[in-house]
Amino acid sequence: MGKVTGFMEYERLEEGYEPVAKRVKNYKEFVIGLTDEQAKVQGARCMDCGTPFCNSGCPVNNIIPDFNDLVYQGDWRNAIEVLHSTNNFPDFTGRVCPAPCEAACTLNINNDAVGIKSIEHAIIDKAWEQGWVKPQPAAVKTGKKIAIVGSGPAGMAAAQQLARAGHDVTVYEKNDTIGGLLRFGIPDFKFDKSHIDRRIKQMQAEGVVFKTNTLVGELPKGSKVTNWARETISPEQLKKDFDAVLLAGGAEQSRDLPVPGRELDGIHFAMEFLPMQNRVNAGGKVKDQIMATGKHVIVIGGGDTGSDCVGTSNRHGAASVTQFEVMPQPPEEECKPLVWPYWPLKLRTSSSHEEGCQREFAISTKQFIGKDGKVTGLKTVHVEFKDGKFVEIPGTEKEYKADLVLLAMGFVSPVGTIVEAFGVDKDARGNAKASTDFIGGYATSAAKVFAAGDIRRGQSLVVWAIREGRQAARAVDEFLMGSSALPR
Repeated sequence: MGKVTGFMEYERLEEGYEPVAKRVKNYKEFVIGLTDEQAKVQGARCMDCGTPFCNSGCPVNNIIPDFNDLVYQGDWRNAIEVLHSTNNFPDFTGRVCPAPCEAACTLNINNDAVGIKSIEHAIIDKAWEQGWVKPQPAAVKTGKKIAIVGSGPAGMAAAQQLARAGHDVTVYEKNDTIGGLLRFGIPDFKFDKSHIDRRIKQMQAEGVVFKTNTLVGELPKGSKVTNWARETISPEQLKKDFDAVLLAGGAEQSRDLPVPGRELDGIHFAMEFLPMQNRVNAGGKVKDQIMATGKHVIVIGGGDTGSDCVGTSNRHGAASVTQFEVMPQPPEEECKPLVWPYWPLKLRTSSSHEEGCQREFAISTKQFIGKDGKVTGLKTVHVEFKDGKFVEIPGTEKEYKADLVLLAMGFVSPVGTIVEAFGVDKDARGNAKASTDFIGGYATSAAKVFAAGDIRRGQSLVVWAIREGRQAARAVDEFLMGSSALPR
């Protein structure tokens, strides 16, 4: 694939970023994509490796060597056809996927992997520019009706596949806008929401009906999610009105930190903080927006959500930003012979970290401290992992100043009410229980109710959501029609 000797002739070329001083002044995307010639050179680096591990490293099984070769040959039109054959939304994954395919690249054994993600990004941007992304309405309608609960990437992927199979698809979303965590969780500077909007238009032209501000079931008690639905519909009504129901909501139950002082003002979940800014960026009005301006911010949690809080806090103009991670600092470089082709554990520095952030590893918060009901700091201790648990290291106690604390420690499960409302069995982690078996996959314990995405597998990646949405669509189609021509 590509140029036979390309991997020996060309070096990996990363996408560029706008300067920090410029990009922190706004919420616009700042990645500078590859030019056509640069993408061609990256495609040329793809080896004729015999067994392309990148295909299996990619959750949607993108046919990576083929589109790399097509880009090298300058055949962009067929490159997008190959890419769309496995991935409904490469404009999403080309921006926010961590690229496990690159970790699995054969060249990555002893060299720098092919820039697969940057090539994917270039292909889909070229396709939109050239007008190649068009609606694909079904030629024949089946008369079957399907309800999809949740409009994140899993729900969107399933809806598009099922509509193209000829079914009447209605997507229900509790918020006022389609997109799930893509819309409200990922900051605009990483993912501009216009990418969702144009896909919505494409899907509407394919026959998908979107119903926003509609909550299926009941509002969870004590919920702090903003802009909840103005209308409700019962699970019983959905099962009566539709031939099948697919649950495709997210794992929205944030992991809490129940230590002394948790009740103080100024301590918030990341998913209280991030959606507010996205709504403001979209022109909405947000009451009592949580702002980091002029504050000493502590972000607890070292993952992508924590990184998003860092980037947003810097754009607010925080006085300082510190990020805590309970795990020890990983090595700067992985041991490739030991971990390839699997996702390696290594230190990852995001673009948000580069904008300004102090990072602390192997640290645990013992107590929040405050004055007049507001958080002013926290007490910490360093820890080490022994005998299956974290153990405090004596003499490492420390106090940090904090005017704003953001909890970004991941998500433990879906909001329980939706799973319970449909009478669906749960797994040990509180997710909707459904297998991924080839026969009967994604079906729950409730009649004609299916589940896919984070509501089934727990907190995961956008690319896994798309995979499960596509696979669940085939399972639903097979359930309704006896067989399916949709790809699995």
